[in-house]
Amino acid sequence: MTNVTRSRPLSPHLQIYKPIPTMIMSIMHRITGGALYFGTVLVAWWLIAAASGTAYYDWVNWLFGTFIGKVVLFGYTWALVHHLLGGIRHLAWDLGYGYEKHFATRMAKAMIVASATLTLVIWVVGYLAR
Repeated sequence: MTNVTRSRPLSPHLQIYKPIPTMIMSIMHRITGGALYFGTVLVAWWLIAAASGTAYYDWVNWLFGTFIGKVVLFGYTWALVHHLLGGIRHLAWDLGYGYEKHFATRMAKAMIVASATLTLVIWVVGYLAR
């Protein structure tokens, strides 16, 4: 009996393809979607702390106010904004817009700048509103 799989071509994978902006943004969209699961647990934890009493709520707020806590919250904010922008991009594709190669590449590059900028704006407005 012969091995029929030896004559078949290898399936393409990340080691074969050259990374392009649209591919990287697709991967980042999946990663940020996964990160949002973790971040939503943090939001639920904060809400549970708010309902549990002043002492526990103050402790959770202190924890989120530490340097590490702020880094995690900043990352969650960026993941939320980046995933939202990726979702809007996918919605445009679902409606049949933005398939041109040069436009899709520009949009992928713009998403990096836009998500970082919007995250910074959200944090600056949040600090000014305090």
